[in-house]
Amino acid sequence: MRLSEGQDYPAGQLLRLSEDGEVQVWGKVLGALFGLALLKLPGLVLGVLLGHLADQWFLKRWAQLRHRLQPEDEQILFMYSSFAVMGHLAKARGVVTQAHIAQANRFMQQLGLTTSQQREAQAAFRDGKAVNFPFREQLQAFYQCYRSRSEVLQLFLEVQLGTVWAEGKIVPEQRRLLTVIAQELKIAQPVLEQLLRSYQSRQEQTTGNVQGLTLAGAYQLLDCSPECSELELKRAYRKLMAQHHPDKLVSQGVPAAMLEVAKQRSQEIQAAYEFIKQQRAKAG
Repeated sequence: MRLSEGQDYPAGQLLRLSEDGEVQVWGKVLGALFGLALLKLPGLVLGVLLGHLADQWFLKRWAQLRHRLQPEDEQILFMYSSFAVMGHLAKARGVVTQAHIAQANRFMQQLGLTTSQQREAQAAFRDGKAVNFPFREQLQAFYQCYRSRSEVLQLFLEVQLGTVWAEGKIVPEQRRLLTVIAQELKIAQPVLEQLLRSYQSRQEQTTGNVQGLTLAGAYQLLDCSPECSELELKRAYRKLMAQHHPDKLVSQGVPAAMLEVAKQRSQEIQAAYEFIKQQRAKAG
């Protein structure tokens, strides 16, 4: 799978990044089974011990590999995972609809992808639609790469919301998969719920347009109560703006193309904050 000019990064290689990180269980299991088959109970004990040592070796090897990843490799992983998971979420409705395809195409245009990069993104989307797509393993590989960068993990989750809302309604299987994404990326359930509420509010009004905002929708975008104080409002605004700051996201390995997502989100946050301030000023 190639998602930037001149750089090859097969999908299978991406998936192997997670396999090394998950063998801490399989080493013990396989060692126990082989030991039991060969030497009965003593073999079981010996197999578990040897399996544990193998697990530790592989985990050390994985940690070394993760630190050797170059920024461009991380960005390729981000792009591939984003579009593959989109395809998986779209297929969760049973069939990928024209609305899903249109949404994916709009997203590619929003990112400013070249014709070649669009083909690569489409290939990733098709990978995600496959029945045997290793959904959890791909998420685990992504988490291992970005585990210390919570803003990137949350941005990835936000990117997926556009797919599940493409038809205007989330079906139960898509809702379940979003929960799996949050779990694998170690994102708290309340954060997922807040993002869902916020995205729904954005869908119900003219995005980024102050004239299209409602006061309730603006508070929802900032995850604030209408009764919050000025200080609480400002803190919520600053927190959200910090999470979507382009310079910060670039330094954390987000592809430059994906910054358009953060930029649009920042504009929506800014619009909501200014609208609330205007309405409060009018109310005296």
